[in-house]
This record gives sequence, C-alpha cells and structure tokens, in this order.
Amino acid sequence: MTLQSVRKVNSIDVGKTVDIALKACAALLALVTLILTFTISDYYIFNRISEYGFVFAASQWIKKAGLLLILLAVFYKKKSCSDIAKYVLPVFVVVSCFTFGKFFDITAVNEFSTPNELIYAHINEFMPKAANMAFFFISNALYLIICAGLFVRDGYKVRGKSFIWLPFALTACMPLNIFENFFDISDFSRTDFLWFKNFTLWHFLAILIVGGFTVGSYYFLKNKDRKLQDDFLAAAAITLLIQYHSKDSMIMGDGYNVYHTVFACIPLFICNIGVYVASISVIVKKKLLYAISFFVHAAGAVSVFVYFGKDDMSNFGIICSYSILYFCLTHCILFALSVLPSALGHYKFKMKDCVIPLLYYFGVIITASLLSAIVSSASMEFSYGGHVLTEVLLPNYAFTQLNPLPFEVPMWKLTIWRYDLNALYILGLYAAYVAIFFVFNGLTYAFRAARKAVLARTGAKREAGELALETAATEEADAQSAPIAEEPNPPENE
Repeated sequence: MTLQSVRKVNSIDVGKTVDIALKACAALLALVTLILTFTISDYYIFNRISEYGFVFAASQWIKKAGLLLILLAVFYKKKSCSDIAKYVLPVFVVVSCFTFGKFFDITAVNEFSTPNELIYAHINEFMPKAANMAFFFISNALYLIICAGLFVRDGYKVRGKSFIWLPFALTACMPLNIFENFFDISDFSRTDFLWFKNFTLWHFLAILIVGGFTVGSYYFLKNKDRKLQDDFLAAAAITLLIQYHSKDSMIMGDGYNVYHTVFACIPLFICNIGVYVASISVIVKKKLLYAISFFVHAAGAVSVFVYFGKDDMSNFGIICSYSILYFCLTHCILFALSVLPSALGHYKFKMKDCVIPLLYYFGVIITASLLSAIVSSASMEFSYGGHVLTEVLLPNYAFTQLNPLPFEVPMWKLTIWRYDLNALYILGLYAAYVAIFFVFNGLTYAFRAARKAVLARTGAKREAGELALETAATEEADAQSAPIAEEPNPPENE
C-alpha cells in the first residue's frame, strides 16, 4: 500500500469518526433541549424582554434557530447550515453563559397568585434549579463541540450566500409569544374585533393560510429534485417539533389556551401525536407512517380549522396571542407534512392503506380517554400549602371529556376511578372522525380524477394544436421547395 493510499484511508477513518461523533452530539443536544422545554424559564423570557434583557433573549432565540441549523448540517449535510452554525452560533452561546441573570429563578408564583395557581406552580416546577442549570450549560457545551466538529468536517471556508438562510431559520424558530411584549391581553375582551373566535375574519384567514401554505409549498417543491424535496420536508418537520415543544414551557408558565399544568403536555390529542407521526414519516420515509399521516392526521388537522369547538371552551385570545399563533402554525405545517409526500409522488395513498390507521386511531382515542380520566381523578386530591385544588384538571386530550359540539350527547356513563366518561360520546367521536377521514380522502380522489381529466383534455388539445402546426409547417415547407413553373415567353411584337 502506497503512502498516498494510507493517507486516504486514514482520512476516511477520521471523517467517519467525526461524522459519528457529530451525530451523537446532535442527538444528545436535541434531547437536552427537549428536557429544557419542561422548565418555565425556557419560553417565559420572550414576552418579558424588558425584564430579562434583549441580549439574553436574542441569544436564546438564535440558539433555538441554531438547533434547526445543526440538525440539518449534521444529518443532512447542508453546507449552508454548517456555515451559519459554526460562524454565528458560538458567539451567542458564549454570550448566553454570561447574561442569564434571573433566568434560573423564574417562577409563575407572584403576590396575586390564587390557591389554584399555587398548586399549578407546585406541579409544574418539578425540575430543581440545579438540574435546570446543569442542562442549560450542557446544551451550551454541546453547541460549541458541534460547531468545532463542523469546522473539522467542512473546513474553514465559507460561502457568503449561505447566510441568506439565517433569517429563514430565525423566522422558523421565532418564539411566538414575542409579540406579547407589545400588548396586554387583559386590555382585550372576547367581543373585541381582534379576538379569535369561530367564523370571524381571523377564522377564515386561518383557513386560507393553511390552504395557501400547502399549495405554495407544493408548487415550490414540485420541480425540485427528490433530495432537495426531502431536505425541505425534513426542515419543516424539525421546525414543527421545535415549535410544538415550545408549548411545554408556555403551559407551565403563562398557560396555553385553557391548560395550565404539565399533564397537558402528554401528546395524546390526535393532532399532538400527529406532529410526531408526520414529522417522523418524512424523515424515515416509511409507508405505514405516510399512510397514517395522510389518512388520519391530514383530515384531523384541517377539520379543526373548519370548527374550533364552542367558543366558551377556548381562550385563544387575540390574533397575535401565543395560543392562536402556535395553533395555526403547528396545524398548518402538520397538514402540509401529511399531504405533500403524496402530492409530490413520494407515496401513493390507496384506500386499502386505511385499515391500520383506523386501528391506530381507535387505540389513540381509547388510550386518551383512559389517561384523561386518570389525570382528572388524581387531580381531585391535589393540594399544596394547605390549599386544595378547587377544580378538576382536564389535560389537553380532554376532547374525550369535553363535547365541543353545540348540542348535548345523551350520557352513557363509564366511570374510570373517580371520573365519569360518556361512552356514547366517545364512540360517536370516533365514528365522526372516521367519517371525516373518509370524506377528506374521498375529496382527494375526486380532485385527482378531475385533475387527470383536465390534464387529459388539455393534453389532447395540445396534441391537436401541435399536429396542426406541424401540418401547416410541412405544407409551407413543401410549397417553398416546389419547383417554380417558368412563365411562357411573351409573343414578340410584330
């Protein structure tokens, strides 16, 4: 073996080692940042920038965008993401280590806290300050290690055009409660024009956005090569997971919609679990996950845009509140991820593929029903500091407990521990969602058939037009190439 070949082999071995180390560190970073979302402080600062400092809040925001960039750089070899990460992230990671201030002492308790809120805080503040600090600095160390590894793997050269993607990463990972720095929600009532309710201007705008975003994404990606399509879908999936888990911290700090405890973070609402299924489906590219996403979660995601449930069950706030922005963004990306793989031809859904999704959804709704009843039963004994909880906790999969329809369903009581479920309502809910799934997929088939007919008709007209043009061109060419007849000589004048 020559010296040159030995060096080449050693270079390959080093490259593999660096690549494996990068993937291990990136996976660990994702896990640590996930754990940190279960602390109040994680997102609590972003709607209180004047209190916790612009520099620290900006550093934390850039680190969240950095997680997206790192995962794409490490697992998808995106050079532009690597360039941004290794030259931008380290500065803000180091800055965050010295500007955290009161970050680790954040609590939802204040002098105006009610007894119920004190109990919520006791439940939610389960992570000790020492653990919060440890995970925070471990994540910072991992950021720096990964950035160093990217220098080793990709070198020091950087392309200026790579930084075009930085604003997109920052926008994708924007803390959605940041707009609450500019208004006080207590200044708005449910009758205000900006309040989000069923069948208002904002409701119809949300429907238009989910359709426009999906159609726009399709036309943007349809002429791209398959790898680029996969990369964009993966970026959307990572963005969805980052934004989805922002809710963990929000629930425990300011509350999300009508939920206030960590129990509401358990992902058993149909769209919550759909976030994982749809995201994983575009990453691992498995037919079963594509089928579940397309048949179940696409219809589920879009159905809530049609009707959000009784207004008195929800507290979305005004259009730029965290709750409504989070809801619209996550469901919009969820719907797009559920339908785009099929629309782009990565997977062709057939009705026979619906069997396992139907069983899957039945399992989800039964599990959600049981767990929601168990959590609600347990909450009847929650107390802290001599205070007893005066209301029953309903977790975020409480769609099994709360009827969102504008009419009552007769009670078939099913008691789980201390809580009474309505078995008739739960069975009806399952049947209604199954009907929605089949209607959605029926409309999909109808759209495909209509599109095929239009394309066939357009193709036939195009072929006829092309044939006419070819015929005309041939006749013209024949006319030009035909011999010109000589005119007879005029008679001579006598």
